[in-house]
Amino acid sequence: MGRRRGARGPVNVMFGWVRRQSVRVKVFLGAVAAILALVTLKKLVRNYNHFFIAAEAVHAAGILVLIYKLTTKKTCSGLSLKSQELTATFLAVRLYCSFVIEMDIHTVLDFATLVPTLWVIYMIRFRLKSSYIKELDSMPRYYLVVPCAVLAILVHPWLHEFQFNRICWAFCVYLESVSVLPQLRLMQNAKMVEPFTAHYVFALGVSRFLGCAYWIIQVTFFNFQFVAIQFNIDVHKTQPTTLKYVMEVV
Repeated sequence: MGRRRGARGPVNVMFGWVRRQSVRVKVFLGAVAAILALVTLKKLVRNYNHFFIAAEAVHAAGILVLIYKLTTKKTCSGLSLKSQELTATFLAVRLYCSFVIEMDIHTVLDFATLVPTLWVIYMIRFRLKSSYIKELDSMPRYYLVVPCAVLAILVHPWLHEFQFNRICWAFCVYLESVSVLPQLRLMQNAKMVEPFTAHYVFALGVSRFLGCAYWIIQVTFFNFQFVAIQFNIDVHKTQPTTLKYVMEVV
């Protein structure tokens, strides 16, 4: 027999309760959920590079959703051109940094994500220009690019590379974290969200969370290794690349 009409499962009851809460309560619950997810991932995943790879894979999946929408629906309404341009900017800068610093799987992933992003920009700017609502895409790009550039000059990682490369690396990290804001602003102005756009923004959110988890765990791991070496603490199961990096910093 099927479920009775109107019957609600525990998951639906929980989501209904969350929707009835105030904005502050929702933010608090989201922060708690993010921290619990971060701790769980740290315990379950041994190779932290998998976070970065997963973030790139989810981002690529979101881009595929956009490609499907642009090719089948023949419209770019609900999409922010500025978000796509900011995404292409930080991907291009990160591709350069990855090429001159690491030259590994991250380089391939960045290139594989940059190419379809450029295609999406081309479609919005030229092929589907008539359906692009410029008035709703109202957040100026320099509001995000300039602060990220200034912050990158002031705060950038210490690597055995030229200072320009270190600044570029910090710039792409900062710009990545805010590149979705024009898309969110457009959705706020439009007062509605199309399904494909919602799927894309959800994929971006998951990608940003995994990327943030990668950097948070890496930073805490580096700090632990640094303290351990300073106090001659025997650390087991240490990643060789991480230990080499810490030794160079020390």
